[in-house]
Amino acid sequence: MNLRILSIAGLSLAALAAVAVWSSHSHAQGYTSPFATSSVTIAGHKIDIEYYAPSAHGRKIMGGLVPFDVVWCTGANWATKITSDADLQVGELKLPKGSYSIWTLPTARDWTLIVNKQTGQFHLDYKQAFDFGRTKMDVKSLPSPVETFRIDLRSEGGNKGTLALAWETTEASIPFTVLR
Repeated sequence: MNLRILSIAGLSLAALAAVAVWSSHSHAQGYTSPFATSSVTIAGHKIDIEYYAPSAHGRKIMGGLVPFDVVWCTGANWATKITSDADLQVGELKLPKGSYSIWTLPTARDWTLIVNKQTGQFHLDYKQAFDFGRTKMDVKSLPSPVETFRIDLRSEGGNKGTLALAWETTEASIPFTVLR
């Protein structure tokens, strides 16, 4: 009987050791997308973006990891959140001050910015029923690749700014205005 208990205990320890080795190996192989922020103050008003920044790691991004013709959470892990303490004109959308999630719909030719009334969603939990609205973005090729996805908020002078998404060799951007 004692031999049986020792055998079970030995097998249990071996199984735990195997799980520990497998776990540490898969974690080392896994890619993480760290939390990132971007913010700007324009005309005395603060605009913040919170997102998770995935890296390319040699993978094809546009049309691959970020598929065309499918709504993308514009980052990783959790939906990207924009917060403004002033009303904004973003492309064709008049956005009241507050917090929203932003999603994008990339295609091979153009991108659409989607502003959603929900925040805090897991990256696969997009619900179109909560869309505030959609507006077209400007797209251009970058001269050199961007390894880690980046969101930039840029002041363009006065009450004007630009929201830009850069990854791989693509930048999708949209002008915005802080409304007075």
